[in-house]
Amino acid sequence: MFKSLFTPIKIRDMELKNRVIMPAMGTRMANEKSEITERLVAYHEARARGGCGLNIVEVSSVHTPSAPAHFVSISEDIYIRGHRQLTDAIHHAGGRAGIQLWQGSIAVMMDSKAKIFVPSDMPFGTFTVPAMTVEEIEEIIQCYGAAARRSAEAGYDCIEFHCAHNYLPHSFLSGGFNRRTDAYGGSFENRARFPLACIRAIRENIPEGMPLFMRIGVHDDYLQNGLTIEETIAFCKLAKEAGVDVLDISRGNIITPASIYEVPPIDITNGFNVDNASRIRKETGMLTVAVGRINTAQLADEILAQDKVDMVVMGRAQLADPEFCNKAQEGRTEEIIHCVGCNQGCYDGFCDVRNRPFITCLRNPMLGHEKEYKLEPATHSKKVLIVGGGMAGMEAAMLLKERGHIPVVYEVSDHLGGQFVTAGQAPGKAEMKEAARALGKQIERKGIDVHYQMQVNAAILEKEKPDEMIIAIGASPIMINLPGIENKPVYKAHDVLDGKCTPEGSVCVIGGGLVGLEVADALATKGHLVKIIEMKEQVGADLGNLRKIAVMQKMQSLNVEILTKATCVAVQEQGICIEIEGEKQVVCCDSIVVAVGAKPNEHASLVALCEEKKIPYHIIGDAKSARRAMDAIEEGFNVARQL
Repeated sequence: MFKSLFTPIKIRDMELKNRVIMPAMGTRMANEKSEITERLVAYHEARARGGCGLNIVEVSSVHTPSAPAHFVSISEDIYIRGHRQLTDAIHHAGGRAGIQLWQGSIAVMMDSKAKIFVPSDMPFGTFTVPAMTVEEIEEIIQCYGAAARRSAEAGYDCIEFHCAHNYLPHSFLSGGFNRRTDAYGGSFENRARFPLACIRAIRENIPEGMPLFMRIGVHDDYLQNGLTIEETIAFCKLAKEAGVDVLDISRGNIITPASIYEVPPIDITNGFNVDNASRIRKETGMLTVAVGRINTAQLADEILAQDKVDMVVMGRAQLADPEFCNKAQEGRTEEIIHCVGCNQGCYDGFCDVRNRPFITCLRNPMLGHEKEYKLEPATHSKKVLIVGGGMAGMEAAMLLKERGHIPVVYEVSDHLGGQFVTAGQAPGKAEMKEAARALGKQIERKGIDVHYQMQVNAAILEKEKPDEMIIAIGASPIMINLPGIENKPVYKAHDVLDGKCTPEGSVCVIGGGLVGLEVADALATKGHLVKIIEMKEQVGADLGNLRKIAVMQKMQSLNVEILTKATCVAVQEQGICIEIEGEKQVVCCDSIVVAVGAKPNEHASLVALCEEKKIPYHIIGDAKSARRAMDAIEEGFNVARQL
C-alpha cells in the first residue's frame, strides 16, 4: 500500500527503505549540558521502530559558547559517545540516522548564557547585538567542519546543514538580515560566501559516500529585502557544486509572522509548500524533500506519485503516532492517530519553558515518555465506568482496553467527541472533527461498550457495578445576564458552531477567546457583518502564538471588527452598550452570540453516588476545570495508565 511512499531510495552510499523523513524538530530533551539523554534516545528509537526511513536529530549546536542548554550539541568531542548511543539505537530499530548541524543566531536567546551571533548589528529593545567579526565568522566555519567530523565518528548516515529560519547561515544569505559592507555582505555572491564556506567545511570532513542535506527556506515571507525564490534557486545550484546532495525545502523565519510556516497550524493548507519544492527541484535538478503539513499517508503518496519531489518530511505525523509508517505500509490506516495541526504540544509546549520541560503532543501523551511509561497489562482487570465520551473519556477508554481492563462509556449526547467535534465545525478545522470521529470508530472496533443519550444515575451504577469511575463530563458555555438582554436574540457560540441555530443579520460576539474568534470566523465566512467585544487588552489570549497569527490574519481578511478593553453594560434596541476606558458607546447589531468561556458541568451528584457506594472515582478534563484539549487528553491517559 502507498507504493510511492514506501519505495526505497539510495543517496550516495546511504540506502533508505522508504521516502519518509522524521525532521529535526526541537525537543528540549537534551540535558542542561546539551548531552544526549535516554529520553531523546527512546523518542527517536520509537519512530525508527515505527518504520520511519530517516530520523534527523535536531538542531545540534556546532559551537560551544553559543549552544543553548537542553538543545543537542555536537560542538565538542565529549559529545560523540552520547551521539553514538543514539545512532546505535536508531540503527538497531531498523532506521537510518541523520544529524542537523546548527548555529541558531538569535534563536539561542532562550538561554541567557548562550552567545548570540548576527551578521549585522541588530537592536533588541534596550540593547543591540553587534555584528560578527571576520574572526568569529572564520571560527564558526571551522566549527561546522569539526562538528561534521564528529558526526561521522558518531555513526550518523548523513548530515543536514540548516540554512533556513533566520538561523545564522540563512541570516547571512538573506538581504533582509545581512546589511554588512565587507566581503560577507552586500551582493548576492558576498551574502552566499559564509553558508557556502560552511558547506565546504562539512563536505571536507565527512566520507565521500556520506550524503549532505540542506534545509533552506523557499523565500522570505513578510521580510523587506528578503530572499526571493529565484535567489534561493541560484544558491541551491552553488550549494550543489559545494557538495550538497539533497534540498529540504522549508519556509518561514522567527521574527515575522512567517513563523506560521515553520510549524504550520491547522489554519494553513495541507502540503502548502509542495509546489515551491517542486519548482526548485525542477530548476536545480537536485533530490528534493517536501515539507509542510503533510500529515496523511495518502497525501504523501500522491505528492510522490505525481513526481513533484523525491521524499517527504512527516514530523508531527510521527509525533502523534510513532507507528505511523508501519500502520500505513500495512494498510492499517484506520488505526493511525493523525496530527491535527493544533500546535498545542509541539510548538506551544516547546515555547512554554516554565511549565513544560520538553515537547509533547495533544494526540500522544506518551511523547517524551517512551522509556518511562511502560504500558503494562493490568494485574487485575477492572470494570471502569467512564461518564462522558469526549476526547479525554475516549483516550482513557482506549488505553484501559489495551491494558486489559473493561471500560464502559456512557455519553449523554448521541455521538462521541464532545467539544472537539464542535471545534471541528469552524471553517478550516474539519481535521479536528475527523479526528474525533476516527477515534470514536476505533472505540467501536475495539469492542468497547458505549451507551448514548444516557445520564448516569444510581440505577445504572447498580446495573454496571463498576470497580472504578472516571468522570469526564466536560464543561458547558457560560451565559450572561445583561440588563435589556431580552431586546435581542441571544445565542450560545457552541450552538451556532454545531448548527443548532442561525443568527440573523449583523452579529456581535461577546468574548474574544478561541471560541469567540471561531464563531466570528464561521459567521463572517457566511456573509454576516461581525463585531467582537472583548474585555481584555487583546483577543485570543487562549491561543498559541502561531494559531493566533493565522486567526488574526483571517479576522482581518473577513473585515471582522474587534473592540478590546470593552465592558458590556446593557443591551438596547440598537445593539450592545459598552464602556471603553470610561466612555460609553453603542455597538449596533441584529443578533448577539455569547462566547465568554465555560464552566465544569455539575458532577457533585456523581461524586456523592460514588462515595455512597464506595466506588473510587477520578475527575478529569474540563469536568475538573475548563482548559485546553491537550490537558484533558493527558489526564485521561494518565488515569488509565495508572489504574
